[in-house]
Amino acid sequence: MNSRIICIGNRLIDRDMAGLAVFDRLQAMDMPPGVEVIEGGLAGLDLLPLLEGVERVVFVDTVHGFTDSDQVVLLDREQIIGCLEGVHYGHEAGLPYLLTVLPKVCEGRMPQDIRLVGLEDRCTPEGIVRAAALSLSLATRDTGES
Repeated sequence: MNSRIICIGNRLIDRDMAGLAVFDRLQAMDMPPGVEVIEGGLAGLDLLPLLEGVERVVFVDTVHGFTDSDQVVLLDREQIIGCLEGVHYGHEAGLPYLLTVLPKVCEGRMPQDIRLVGLEDRCTPEGIVRAAALSLSLATRDTGES
């Protein structure tokens, strides 16, 4: 298995730090073979090369409006792209736009499985732990790792 967990967000804005808090938690853990954890920060479209040549990508980011606060949500590629409806290119387009562009610019093998572990707004410490565990579980699924 060849997986990447890409945690995105902005450490300077409280409402956008949840993905990076998960990154910090995952960095403190021993990762199973074949799983790479990346701090994506605010890289935007510069993340595209990180999606090539891996079987699975799990994004971790702050989300808004999916559920009550302090909850963890899971979206697949199609659900993420569906969030783009009505949004034009710009910061608001974010991950949905990146996944829409991916097939048009990918020069290598594209991931077969792309997921988003979303943390609703300012996530609690318990939410950070849940999101880290879910991200790792998704990254290692079907590999015999836990």
